Amino acid sequence: MYGCEAWTISKQIQNKLEATEMWFLRRMLRTPWTAKKTNERVLNEANKRRSLVRTIRKRQATFLGHVMRRGKLEHLVTTGKFEGKRSRGRQREKIMDGLTTWLGPGKVSDILAAVKDRDL
Repeated sequence: MYGCEAWTISKQIQNKLEATEMWFLRRMLRTPWTAKKTNERVLNEANKRRSLVRTIRKRQATFLGHVMRRGKLEHLVTTGKFEGKRSRGRQREKIMDGLTTWLGPGKVSDILAAVKDRDL
């Protein structure tokens, strides 16, 4: 998970991360993949909940707060407010897009105003 603060997580990548988390859990429990056990049953046996994607999102949120409070070049790159032309084709997903879907409906300006307060 080194450097996960800068990842952009699409639905496809999120599914792969959850599958990897389940694979790790099955390996720790020494459950063969040929055993017909559902993911919920494996999670109940381990007394765990899926937490990998949630941990990554928390790290991204704290990193975003750090970058926004600092207010240097990273701030401009993260918010996407720098001069120049946009490239052709479908625009890439930005870090802010992923965080707004995770944090819930709201404007980007509201999120940026909220990250100024470290305790919040």
